[in-house]
Amino acid sequence: MLSALKRGFIKKGYTVDTACDGITASYLAETNVYDVIVLDLNLPKKDGLEVLEEIRSRNENQKVIILSARSSVSDKVLGLDTGANDYMSKPFDFLELEARIRSLARREYAQKDTTLSVQGIVINTKNKKITVNETVINFPPKEYAILEYLVKNCGKVVSSEELIDHVWKSDVDLFSVSVKVHISNIRKKLLKLCGKEVIKTVRGFGYMIEKE
Repeated sequence: MLSALKRGFIKKGYTVDTACDGITASYLAETNVYDVIVLDLNLPKKDGLEVLEEIRSRNENQKVIILSARSSVSDKVLGLDTGANDYMSKPFDFLELEARIRSLARREYAQKDTTLSVQGIVINTKNKKITVNETVINFPPKEYAILEYLVKNCGKVVSSEELIDHVWKSDVDLFSVSVKVHISNIRKKLLKLCGKEVIKTVRGFGYMIEKE
């Protein structure tokens, strides 16, 4: 079922991470930013409810849909009380699951500020407009997506693999796409307007924009 769901969501244009057990699920939820998490309760190594409690203790805004064979009313109530945003019982219809995910994702986007700002860089995520020290600057789509992701995660080191995963949104050969070239182009444009290096390289780990 895990493999089938992953294939289905990738075909629909989603970027998907999967976990086969509760320990891995909790680790991924802690180390990545997800629009929506689909969580089974009957997981090996660590129960899904325990994973949900850990997710909720770290991030009260994370969107979580429980997808479980535990279908009694008491199980649903427990899952929702533990912090799930929605609950679906198995068997289920994939189209309904996708619709619920879209609904939760829209709710998340509606709550987010459409303007990101750090170190003189202002990004309007709604119209994809970037202003640097009050000067509008145009970036090609890939460069825009990289800069937006780094600004969203300012203060955090972002690896090349994570950038590829979120910007290209597909399985690609890590050696066929030169993240360094895109980063270099972005740096040159920002240096001209900011007068300083905004994107720092953390050797062996990735890139980051420091918080002000």
